[in-house]
Amino acid sequence: MTATVIVLAAVLVWGVVVYNRLVGDKNRVLSAWSDIDVQLKRRHDLIPKLVDAVKHYAAYESATLTEVTQLRTRSEQSDSIAEIGGVESMLAGRVRHLVALAEAYPDLKADDAFLALQKDLTDVENTIQYARRYYNGAVRMLNTRIDSFPDTLVARMFRFISADYFELDDAGERESPGVNQAHS
Repeated sequence: MTATVIVLAAVLVWGVVVYNRLVGDKNRVLSAWSDIDVQLKRRHDLIPKLVDAVKHYAAYESATLTEVTQLRTRSEQSDSIAEIGGVESMLAGRVRHLVALAEAYPDLKADDAFLALQKDLTDVENTIQYARRYYNGAVRMLNTRIDSFPDTLVARMFRFISADYFELDDAGERESPGVNQAHS
């Protein structure tokens, strides 16, 4: 009887420890996503300023400006991390294109407000990159724990689910959106 009680107590303690680790990993993922979300909002707040700055110098780029605005709205309305990742990849590419336009417009390239905007975009892009790495690491830890035996027994019992990675769709989009040449 004593051996049975000891074994049951050990199983219970193990279950509590595993459950608490799973909760900690899940909360780390949620917190990391919140950090990414804040940076995406910062990027989204900079986009109208970028559109306005480029609009004054490159009127013929109206299709690109419209696309950037539409992608921004689509990202803000997306619910799934996978969808947000895809839209944000396209958005980063279009922002990269808009910033590259500065090379064709010397007045735009020399505009102090545009240069400050480039610096802000570079900072945001770098922060998103770091936040994405941290988030994906937290997701990896949670998903590994959920899929690993014997932790998977507790995970299934309490309906823990794997989290999605925040990935880029296009290998070319893995680069920072070319805004780090603020002063040429």
